[in-house]
Amino acid sequence: MKIDQLKQVLEMLDQSSVNELSLETDTYKLKLKKQGETVTVSHQAPAAPVAAPAPVKQAAAPVEEEATADDTVTINALMVGTFYSRPNPDKPAYVKVGDQIEVGQIVCVLEAMKLFNNLNSEVSGTVVEILVADGDLVEFGQPLFRIRP
Repeated sequence: MKIDQLKQVLEMLDQSSVNELSLETDTYKLKLKKQGETVTVSHQAPAAPVAAPAPVKQAAAPVEEEATADDTVTINALMVGTFYSRPNPDKPAYVKVGDQIEVGQIVCVLEAMKLFNNLNSEVSGTVVEILVADGDLVEFGQPLFRIRP
């Protein structure tokens, strides 16, 4: 399934009264399930099972489970989309290197199919590094920020 097709399916599911959808082919297994105000996507390849949740709408950013060698954690992308560091070009960035952030604070916006999704932090700390540039296309699970708790 191409990413554009997946985005269309997500949008249709989000706007419908259907709560769960499963699709399985020879190359992949896709399960979509609404959870409250989000839509969760799980993808499993038959040879190597991998679960990949990707909420649509506002959600908290996943934080890398283990701290790296320099005691930082990573905030990762929840979905494929375009990374925006600010709400619009005339406004300042949500966060900059050196900023203190709190749990629940918006750190960026990810845009997919004209839907702008706020990404909220699940960790408090200092922004050590921003790993992508404004307007970059990001992949699911791609590290976006390094935070020192």
